[in-house]
Amino acid sequence: MIDPAVARMLRNDPKSYVISADIVANVTATNTLEHAFMVLSKVGYSRIPVLDADDHLQGMISLAVITDKLLHVPGAAVDQLSNYTVADVMLPVEHWVDDPTKLETILNYMINEPFIPLVDEHKVFQGIITRREILKRINYLAHNLANYYEVTPRENVVEEDK
Repeated sequence: MIDPAVARMLRNDPKSYVISADIVANVTATNTLEHAFMVLSKVGYSRIPVLDADDHLQGMISLAVITDKLLHVPGAAVDQLSNYTVADVMLPVEHWVDDPTKLETILNYMINEPFIPLVDEHKVFQGIITRREILKRINYLAHNLANYYEVTPRENVVEEDK
């Protein structure tokens, strides 16, 4: 469980670490792999969300799965990507949250994920919470904890390796 004081500081403004859906690059399952490859190449991300026409989160697409598909296509030419859709290779969404204040869940997912999709109760995509934005909040916490709390060490507590 996250210490309540730490949680309060990290949650100070949950929207500050959510990148809104309207500025997150995405594709649809019906887009061609060529289109997805172009979008991924332009935005500089290795993975982006796949949405349906009503903005429901459907899956993820990454450069790695597109490259893998390309390597299994006869001739392995990039122009072959227009023959396949995102749905042919998209990855399932393994982790998401429906509340940006679920910090314990978010932090646990962030160990292995560069970002966590944020969806509403109907799984409509609301945005992403990136590892970078969470680390910015942790940096804020590390530099400002003493401004909000008087921190005194407990006696007989062994410090872990520094």
